[in-house]
Amino acid sequence: MSTVCEDWRKFFAEESKKEYYRNLTVKVKEEYDRYTVFPPKDQVFAAFRYTSYENVKVVILGQDPYHNYKQAHGLCFSVQPGVEVPPSLVNIYQELHDDLGCYIPNNGTLTKWAKQGVLLLNTVLTVRAHEANSHRGIGWENFTDYVISLVDQKPEPVVFLLWGSPAQRKESMLHNPNHLVLKAPHPSPLSAYRGFFGCRHFSKTNEFLENHGLAPIDWQIENI
Repeated sequence: MSTVCEDWRKFFAEESKKEYYRNLTVKVKEEYDRYTVFPPKDQVFAAFRYTSYENVKVVILGQDPYHNYKQAHGLCFSVQPGVEVPPSLVNIYQELHDDLGCYIPNNGTLTKWAKQGVLLLNTVLTVRAHEANSHRGIGWENFTDYVISLVDQKPEPVVFLLWGSPAQRKESMLHNPNHLVLKAPHPSPLSAYRGFFGCRHFSKTNEFLENHGLAPIDWQIENI
């Protein structure tokens, strides 16, 4: 647990006492022992290492990690340096360009966002190589629902960006009137043209944060 921010540690400790979490831990260990699983073990909880609970200002929900080699590193939509930018992130960059004028960078590493308070959370945190959704239903969803409910309890304003129907199903968990929920189709090539392009979620997020006295997110990912 040393790989997560201090203020997440107490939440992890509480959850680790529950039966589902103990079963999940056993299952995940078996998967890493028997198969190639992504992300690397030391990066499974990277979202909680880069973004402390106190600093969460934005939540972006993904589904499960990228399942090809050297892609996933624990932040949804993000890939490791030197890896080709995946199609969904290409479309995210295009919307950023159209919305805020950001140039399209030569890499897909989003740690800059995470360090500013953007919790890049997949709803499932591990996956077998080349088997999308292979760890769905083993217990990760219980854990990440718990995380979402914790963030919803924050008194400080938070923006939830819910892209696609799986993420939007989490809206029923969000009850705090201090927060802003923005919904759009998923940025994948299959659905981006149905309303992700033109949603202007990035400028709307910054406008909301600034209106509540918080620093906006610098969304520009620089070239490497």
